[in-house]
Amino acid sequence: MATKNVPDQMKAQVLEEYNTPYTLKTLPTPQLTSENDILIKVDAAGYCHTDAVLAAGQMKPNPPNFPHIGSHELAGTVVAHPESPSAAAESVPIGTRVGVPGRGYHVCGTCFECKSGNEDDVGYSNRCPNGLSNGLSKNGGFAEYAVVDARQVAVLPDSMTAVTAAPLTCAGVTIYNALKRCRLNSGQRVGIIGAGGGLGNLGLQFADAMGLRTTAVDAADGPLQVVKSLGTKASIVDARATSAEDVVQQVGKEDKKTDRADMGLDAVIILPESQRSFEYGVELLRNHGLCVVVSFPENGFQVSARDLVFRDISVVGTLLGSRSTLQEMVAFAAEHNIKAVSRTYSLDKLNDLVDQYNKGEGGKLVVDMALT
Repeated sequence: MATKNVPDQMKAQVLEEYNTPYTLKTLPTPQLTSENDILIKVDAAGYCHTDAVLAAGQMKPNPPNFPHIGSHELAGTVVAHPESPSAAAESVPIGTRVGVPGRGYHVCGTCFECKSGNEDDVGYSNRCPNGLSNGLSKNGGFAEYAVVDARQVAVLPDSMTAVTAAPLTCAGVTIYNALKRCRLNSGQRVGIIGAGGGLGNLGLQFADAMGLRTTAVDAADGPLQVVKSLGTKASIVDARATSAEDVVQQVGKEDKKTDRADMGLDAVIILPESQRSFEYGVELLRNHGLCVVVSFPENGFQVSARDLVFRDISVVGTLLGSRSTLQEMVAFAAEHNIKAVSRTYSLDKLNDLVDQYNKGEGGKLVVDMALT
């Protein structure tokens, strides 16, 4: 194994059972087991809603093995290659800074998703049912070192810090891909429901840079303050005080339309897990509009057949994005200086980070290894 000053042991925050705090431990540094493996020194690791879902024992049907190291959105520096590296591993030399998403570790290459090339290159798919996910079905980024699949990663531009990059590898690529799924042209209207959260605040910035007219919806003081702090062109809506119908009527006035069927937004993206948020978003749509679902509540969403049949509303889901979409998004974010509104913590303060997350004040929370 070709390495660069890699110690035998590392510090890691470990989840030892559900609904318990993380425990800071000293563990063996993980080893490379595949030609596609690379070892990275973790520079930053984001905390995502899915980390909270996993820690609460709600990650079904594939729960983790304990003890478990979380975080599936991380950024780091390549420090080791296997003895016989694949072309993918060789494409990221030691010293390369990379962003790493969760899905796509050790995909099988032979299943329908891998062979179809629907989103990724033929032979690799982050939707592969046989692959693992960093921080979920395998150990992730809340540690000084992590083994990742070289085929997963995006090379980071010199101008982008690790703290900026880490949230982009999950929250960023997910909302960027959701906006792409909307298939809108510059000047068309999109709504982001849950706009002040980790995905939402990035989505508002992406939408602005894409030239979309955005309606930012949230229903809590902290997230709404995050939205306001961004300074985007989005129309900001407090769903506690303004009905969806009132928003539609205002949009109709701005667009000089009087036919209710043609009033409203062209697409909405649903980020919260509540049924009310879903219904609010769908009500914002004009006829033939598109609802893109990102969240996955345990009991799902109830969809009105009347909206589907009489208004021709379409509902689709989206998951992360392909390798090419990840690299495209990183370049787009760097070009337009898009960064998540974030707060950083040292690795040993991860439980403080979790406490802050549970307050629901919006933005992203990131472990910055430089603070450790």
